[in-house]
Parts: sequence; C-alpha cells; structure tokens
Amino acid sequence: MSLHAPRTRGCKLIDGAQRLVAVGCARLHAGTRSAPSVQPEVVRVRDPPPEGNHHPNLPLKKYPKRVGDAMAAAVLLPPRLAPLRPHHTLGITSTSLRHITLASLGCRAAASRLRALADRNVYSGVYGPWTVEDSDVREVLLYRSGLVTAAASFVAASSAAFIPEGNAAVDAIRQSVDLFYATGAAGLGLSLVLIHIYVTPIKRFLQALWVVGVVGSVGTYLAGAQPLDESLVQYVLEHPAALWFVGPTFAALTGLVFKEGLCYGKLEAGILTFVIPGLLLGHLSGLMDNGTKAGLLGVWMLLFTVFAARKFQQPIKDDIGDKSVFMFNALPEEEKKALIQKLETQKVE
Repeated sequence: MSLHAPRTRGCKLIDGAQRLVAVGCARLHAGTRSAPSVQPEVVRVRDPPPEGNHHPNLPLKKYPKRVGDAMAAAVLLPPRLAPLRPHHTLGITSTSLRHITLASLGCRAAASRLRALADRNVYSGVYGPWTVEDSDVREVLLYRSGLVTAAASFVAASSAAFIPEGNAAVDAIRQSVDLFYATGAAGLGLSLVLIHIYVTPIKRFLQALWVVGVVGSVGTYLAGAQPLDESLVQYVLEHPAALWFVGPTFAALTGLVFKEGLCYGKLEAGILTFVIPGLLLGHLSGLMDNGTKAGLLGVWMLLFTVFAARKFQQPIKDDIGDKSVFMFNALPEEEKKALIQKLETQKVE
C-alpha cells in the first residue's frame, strides 16, 4: 500500500489543478468579473514525509483555494530565472561591473584609434611589399611626441629672455630652467631612439652626440654650476666655453632637423639647420652681440614651434619611410644574400 500512496497524492494535485484551470476558463468565457461568494475549495495534500520516514498515513493539511491556485500556477507555468544578487565575497557589484565595462570599452576605443591611423595599403618597397602596422603607428606618435616635448621645453625656458625683469614669470622660469632643459633633452633622446634613418651609422652617430651632450651637461652642472649655486643654463650663459660640453646635445638636434628638412623639404627645418649652430657658435666665439643673439633665439623658438606642430600634419607612413629597407637591415647576412639573389632573379625573369 505504501508503494501506491505517492501516486494517489500526485493524482489529487493534478486533478485539483485541472479543476482550477477549468473554472477559470469558464469564468472568462462567461464574461463576468464577479464571482458568487462560495466557500473556498480545500485541496488536501500531505506534507512530504520526513527523511527516512515513508509512512503514508500522515495527517492531512488543509490549504485554501488561493494556495491551490498558486500551486497550480507553479505546476503549469514555465519557471522564471531570478537575477543573481551581487555576492559580497566576490567583491563584484553593479558599479564595479560598469567600471570594468567602461575600461574595456576605453581599451577597445584606443585600439580602434590606432587601427584607424594605421594605413592598410600595401606599399612596394625596394626589398618587397610592406604595410603600416599598429606598432609602427605607436613608434611614430612617440617620435613626434618627443619632438613636441623638446620644443615646448625649449620655448618655455627661452621665453625668460623676452619677459621684462621683475615679472613673477621670469623668476618662476629661472627656478625651473634646469628642469626644462632636462625634459627637453629627454624628449630629444626619445625621438633619436625612434627616428627612421636608412643609414644606421648616421643614426648611431646622432645618438652618440646626444649621450655625450647629456654626460657633459651633468658634468658641467656638478663641476661648475653647483659650486656657484647657479643653474646649468645660467652657468653656460655666463661661461661660453661650457658649450664644448653641452653643445653635442644641440648638435644632435641639428642633425635631426637637417634630416627632416632633407627628406620632406620643410623650410622651417632647413632654416633651423643654420640658426642653431649659428647662434651657438656666435655665443661660443663671443663675436655676436646680445641683440643679434636675442633675434636668432626668437627665430629659433618660432621655427621650432612650427616644426613640431607640423609633424602631426604628416601621414604616418612619411615618418616610417621605406619599411622594407629596415626589415632588410634586420636580417642575418645569409638571408640578405638570399633575398638579393631572389630579387635579381625576378628582375631577369
């Protein structure tokens, strides 16, 4: 008998649910909203037996019809998934999820901007086809950012020469002039690392000039300016011979602007090629008066600003050059010979 008791209880539940559905359909079909007052129908079910007890003769509980309606709805309607509440042990809330989503969107936006700047055209180089990759875009942007940093630092430090004495801005600039010099030298060094020059020894020479100039600047400050409690820039202005130690940094800058003027035909770069060494040599030799030096310094500031600003108007591929040449230079000697033979064979065919 205990084997058939669960089946009897299940049948009662199903019969009760069917009766409820039939009554509801009849009411809807009759078109009436009000129902006669009747005693609530009672559905008798048994509590589930406790664990380990399967005796069928347990006391019955009486449930009102509304509870029976709910039970029938639970049986007939499909289940709905409730949203999970944030778990405190995971440390993830709706706010943090929103921040994570915004951060991922920001990374995707930055990557999409790089892809937009990258030129997907295939260019024909001397040693084969090449394209502009995202890494090329990053290098070019860093190269140009270094030039902007150098130009902005130089203009900020040099502007003190054109501001009347007694101005608070002059005192602020003079107190930070060595910081401007160090920042500009760092920006120039970054650009010299990332500059694209086909002839590698020329690139290494410009980098060596920068290193010598930086070492000379540090030595001049420690040996000359610091004992006198002066800034490096002020010491060089008062002691022109110090340019022998600081000057290689500006020689590297002259080489960079010469390369830009030669490759792209920029007028401001071509003029800077003569203005920079002219002003430095005039100060070193003592043959140039202060008025002339101030005029050349103003021209230097103006052209350097124009030069740095115009760099961002160029296409990315201009600062890359023929990428196949750099790819060829990076190959081992045996692979270089094999590639040259392959290209010669293709020309003959």
